[in-house]
Amino acid sequence: MSSRDAILGRVRSALGRKVSPADTATIDAHLAAHPVGLQPPRDWEPELRFRTRAEALASTVEKVSSLQSVPGAVARYLVAHNLPTGGVCWPSLRKLDWIGAGLGMEDRPARGDDLVGVTGCYCAIAETGTLMLLSGADTPAAASLLPETHIAIVETARIVPFMEDAWALARAEHGRLPRAVNFVSGPSRTADIEQTVTMGAHGPYRVHIILVG
Repeated sequence: MSSRDAILGRVRSALGRKVSPADTATIDAHLAAHPVGLQPPRDWEPELRFRTRAEALASTVEKVSSLQSVPGAVARYLVAHNLPTGGVCWPSLRKLDWIGAGLGMEDRPARGDDLVGVTGCYCAIAETGTLMLLSGADTPAAASLLPETHIAIVETARIVPFMEDAWALARAEHGRLPRAVNFVSGPSRTADIEQTVTMGAHGPYRVHIILVG
């Protein structure tokens, strides 16, 4: 018996409940099926909805035609906002021509003094304007969490309508999920102190999204 079974067994005993093998099989089958609950009407186009919701969450968005155009778009954004033209990027993005765009992007683990982090994302959720990032050797989570400015590259083909679609895609393509799944909905913020919204409280002050497609 696993620790989980032992704990749940004690809970059932305290509640005076008995669970038969048939009940367990029914529960397991329900969980394995990942049933989708009630969803709102989808009367919108995913890319436009994603952009609208992301901007409503204080992200900024630009669209380029190809992945090769990304370094130039990153450079324009950083220069326009008087931000450093160096930082860290995911190892999976190391082959982009950062030097040609005048940028000093390093594919190494992020540090606390890094001000700019450039990442991709696993997929984006149109309904909420949210980025879904899966951790891994080539997609380290820290690059999107430590720097003050997070620039995320989103392929328009990877925009899904709802949160349930994002989880279904991850299960279909990966089976077993990675150690961490992070969701980014605009810059970090909190209103815990005197109900005043403070940006960058637990992560980046800025989130800039570059759509590719």
